[in-house]
Amino acid sequence: MIESVLVANRGEIALRVIRGAKEMGIRTIAVFSEADRTSPHVLHADEAYPIGPARASESYLVQERLLDVARLSGAEAVHPGYGFLAERGDFAEAVAQAGLIFVGPSAGTIRAMGDKTEARRRMAAAGVPVVPGTDAPLASAGEARRAAEAVGLPVVLKAAAGGGGKGMRVVRRVKEARGAFEAAAREAKAAFGDDSVYVERFLERPRHIEIQIFGDEHGSAVHLFERECSIQRRHQKLIEEAPSPLLEPEERRRMGKAAVSAARAVDYTGAGTVEFLYAAGEFFFLEMNTRLQVEHPVTEMVTGLDLVEWQFRVAAGEPLPLRQDGIRMRGHAIECRITSESPFDGFLPATGTVGEMVIPGGPGVRWDGGIAGGSEIGLHYDPLLGKLIAWAPDRARAIRRMERALAELRIGGVATSAPLLQRIMGERDFRAGRLSTAYLAEHQALFDAGGGPGDDEVLAVAAALLEHERRRSRAAPRIARGSMPLSAWQRALAGGPGTGDVDLQ
Repeated sequence: MIESVLVANRGEIALRVIRGAKEMGIRTIAVFSEADRTSPHVLHADEAYPIGPARASESYLVQERLLDVARLSGAEAVHPGYGFLAERGDFAEAVAQAGLIFVGPSAGTIRAMGDKTEARRRMAAAGVPVVPGTDAPLASAGEARRAAEAVGLPVVLKAAAGGGGKGMRVVRRVKEARGAFEAAAREAKAAFGDDSVYVERFLERPRHIEIQIFGDEHGSAVHLFERECSIQRRHQKLIEEAPSPLLEPEERRRMGKAAVSAARAVDYTGAGTVEFLYAAGEFFFLEMNTRLQVEHPVTEMVTGLDLVEWQFRVAAGEPLPLRQDGIRMRGHAIECRITSESPFDGFLPATGTVGEMVIPGGPGVRWDGGIAGGSEIGLHYDPLLGKLIAWAPDRARAIRRMERALAELRIGGVATSAPLLQRIMGERDFRAGRLSTAYLAEHQALFDAGGGPGDDEVLAVAAALLEHERRRSRAAPRIARGSMPLSAWQRALAGGPGTGDVDLQ
């Protein structure tokens, strides 16, 4: 088994991995930017090392610094979490070349699935249904126009090198193709450094259903059932649940089989997700995420399995802990993403200092968070503060439990998405399972009349709490156990064997 791991991430996923590793007796090594010096993931790790300024491009995205920390700390493995470098084939390759274990799939698999057109070709060859479209990047706006006419309107132009809604434009009329192509290519270049764009048929009001997969180095692959992720904002998920309220047993079986075929087609190892769009009784391959997903807790809740533990075991060369017929699903789980955004003000980013926190508890309730009282919420990173998960024997009771948990949740000092999520839990179509990726656009009443407190007294109390926390933070700064001041770490690396020159300024 792996004895030590560098967690190359921050926030709630870093803390989740650290907790899972500790339960397995694995020594944990955290990294942190200047903005994260007192973050929970730093304080919970066995060791922690600074890696640079707050900007991710100068800290968490600098793979050379992460590998320097791995050498300095004696880490045996690197867990990338999700986001940042998790789906960078060059990082996985660099980890392997450094003689370390990368807790994830191979660099070749990451690269193949990161190129959306290559992924489409491989999936089609493996018999996995794909959305009609082009299998190669478009060379020009004129080619985009011709492809749109051939595929049949409406179509969507998509970045070949990315995801998350970036580099995407819907075309409903042929004359829109040129402008959409140029805008998608420009955005793709800015987001991913690659302006390649391809065409897919645009499915109206589809459902977004994904299958959790796992593979090992011994040729085995399994699925751990599905998650419904249809409620999204700008292609970013807000609520996930398992199982999907839509699928019948036979559909579930066919989608699971297709996902395993996808995994086998790329010799997949570790945790991954095959995402599908479902419309009019048909499902189509969307993409493969070559990492652990944000929403993995709902799968853990309905299967009773620890996906992080599975990741470590597979990375250590062990076979999968269970065969397909040994994996069962029980009850229903829902996850709400709690983000630092103002949902009733156009989802504007919210900043501030976290004040009093009340975390829900009780049967079937789980909180995966990366913040604590006094945490500074800025604009440097993804707005995800934590995830609230509720499990119950059936969907109706899971919804009621989530409603209760959201009502209990308190995160002082910063606006969050929780009020909107609570409204969704009580909405009629959501309760009935009538979902699609257009759900929020079609339910604008959820945003009516604002959602934040309007009472002057409540706002005054919040402001007083915020000022109190700021003063307390200035008066009693905390230093992470096991960490070193930035200058000391620089000196250690500069004089350490095999580290080379490091400039952290």
